[in-house]
Amino acid sequence: MISRLWAAPSLLLSLATLFWSGNFVLGRALHEHLAPVALSFWRWVLAFLIVLGFAWPYLRRDWPALWQNRWLVMLLAALGVASFNALVYHGLNTTTVVNAVLMQSTMPVLILIGSWLLFRERVRALQVVGIVASLAGVAVIVARGSLDLLLHLALVPGDAWVALAVLSYAIYSVLLRRRPQVHPLSFLAATFALGALMLLPVYLWEDAQVRTMPIDAATLGAIVYVGIFPSLLSYLFFNRAVELIGANRAGQYLHLMPVFGTALAALFIGERLLASHLVGAALIAVGILMTQLGRR
Repeated sequence: MISRLWAAPSLLLSLATLFWSGNFVLGRALHEHLAPVALSFWRWVLAFLIVLGFAWPYLRRDWPALWQNRWLVMLLAALGVASFNALVYHGLNTTTVVNAVLMQSTMPVLILIGSWLLFRERVRALQVVGIVASLAGVAVIVARGSLDLLLHLALVPGDAWVALAVLSYAIYSVLLRRRPQVHPLSFLAATFALGALMLLPVYLWEDAQVRTMPIDAATLGAIVYVGIFPSLLSYLFFNRAVELIGANRAGQYLHLMPVFGTALAALFIGERLLASHLVGAALIAVGILMTQLGRR
């Protein structure tokens, strides 16, 4: 079963986006309870401690390659680990999950642009049509089928932080093709450790000057969830999928986040499931299919 999962990019990406959607819902639901940098720091500490036990033999073997490519590994850790989640959590203090997920849905477009700018990767017409179809599906979900609601979405300061997070992860996704050819667990352990170290001084400042994150059941539960699912498993699955099908096609699956986010919100916080959600999900599915058919 594990071998089949490891060779199935569609399943890997679907699970990764499901876990990331839960991360957005949790970050917004507990934004008044959890300090954003503290949550990001401790999630990476936990993820690193978990992965280290599995990665240690490979990490010792791959250390020369990681050291030789240390500046690239540090850049990837800064973009995809340290920056992205801290910025998202900070943005969710003032913006809504709807706005955050809408901006997240622009990431496949940014990945396409980045792949062309940095590597001159050709984009086929069917891929562009697929992205447009998926973006239309996202818009239908966010606006609940109302054009007026979509045109009058209010922007707040948190949206700017989420936009920076999306740009950061898009660049990370494009640059993944240049990561050193080491075992996936070695790469995760290295980037998780570096990301946590980069966040440490900011976390200490936040704890001393802004607010201290309480140690209680809600905090510990949130750290366990974000440390295992959207951190360890989602990054492992997404990185593997990029290795299998490339950043452009893998990025298209991020349009599933509004679908999963809506379903999770309906399941856990009682939001209604509307007909517009089903229409949007269908458009996103068509867009993903067209993108896969338009591969090189």
